[in-house]
Amino acid sequence: MPDVHVVGIGADGWPGLSATAQAAVLAADVLLGSRRQLSLVPAFEGERLPWPSPLMPALPGLLAARRGRRVCVLASGDPMHHGIGAAIVRILGPDRVTVLPHASSMSLACARLGWPMEEVEVVGLVGRPVENLHPYLTPGRRLLILGAGAATVAGILSSRGYEESRLTVLEQLGGPDERVVRGSAASPWPGGDPLAIVAVECAGTTVLPAVPGLPDDAYLHDGQLTKREVRAVTLARLAPAPGQLLWDVGAGAGSIAIEWMRAHRSCRAVAVESDPSRAAGVRANSTALGVPDLSIVEGRAPAALAGLPEPDAVFVGGGLTEPGVVEACWAALSPGGRLVANAVTLESEAVLATWHAKVGGDLTRIEVSRAGPVGGFTAWRPALPVVQWSAVRP
Repeated sequence: MPDVHVVGIGADGWPGLSATAQAAVLAADVLLGSRRQLSLVPAFEGERLPWPSPLMPALPGLLAARRGRRVCVLASGDPMHHGIGAAIVRILGPDRVTVLPHASSMSLACARLGWPMEEVEVVGLVGRPVENLHPYLTPGRRLLILGAGAATVAGILSSRGYEESRLTVLEQLGGPDERVVRGSAASPWPGGDPLAIVAVECAGTTVLPAVPGLPDDAYLHDGQLTKREVRAVTLARLAPAPGQLLWDVGAGAGSIAIEWMRAHRSCRAVAVESDPSRAAGVRANSTALGVPDLSIVEGRAPAALAGLPEPDAVFVGGGLTEPGVVEACWAALSPGGRLVANAVTLESEAVLATWHAKVGGDLTRIEVSRAGPVGGFTAWRPALPVVQWSAVRP
């Protein structure tokens, strides 16, 4: 018998629950949920326990203290989609939890809007910075946004030139007080019901693609920036994959870490930068480009690397000639981990040549020229060549 039942409940409350879900609630000794959710269950006679704030740090203790009792947790809609159900399963394991989902607010929203769910991107902003919305803004894209009000979403859209985007706010979906409000990002949006989804049909012309190689002028920098073409090659070698962690050592403007995280919403990165003003620039860039969760460590490698979580890939963009930097980065990688380092000076090239001879990998010289004016004509202006060493830890 599972320790915990997790029951999804919608704005339609108790009458909207299936007979199986109602039976799970009534059979419980303890009913947990938000105060709003608990108020939707009039017939329960056991212990009602509203969630504390903050919830997540307290959740393991709450469950452990009620071991051996029949516990039922109320959740919004589908508990396994941006919901408490997933957190409880992580704590207790799937064998000790039974989840009884309700129609999710996303399903109800798509039904009201006539949008096929497979063509919609769900953006969860509950407890997360609203700047995470930036990477999703491309012309014609349809978004369902959870955890941010219409006025906040409209502000982000307008800041990116998407003020013509159509917004639909869907409140209390499935309940007796359901309401739908339509407008644009340029419309005034007073505060609304907190139980709402903001649907967006993106309309704009600015595109910042998810693939590596954003324009150089997308970044604030003082010249310490891996240039666009070299950045694209570097990210291809680093091979970002969902859920993996990158160390960006000698981050400069943070462009490698930022574009690693933009590759997939679950990609994580740590930017290590010793210069305080550049570290501040990394923070500004990560926020403006939609990855405000980028971790920034202000310090000099290799000392600053101590205690960092184990990386799946490492990029060394600065500090190659510092004793112990490459050694520490290589040692931190597990088998299959990737290390990429770029050099523009003879001294740092020598370091890479030594490591290439020692452990193998690929040594590549990247030369980029851009057309520019020469008098009344046009000629190629070469950038400094970059020597790149990439290797996979055996």
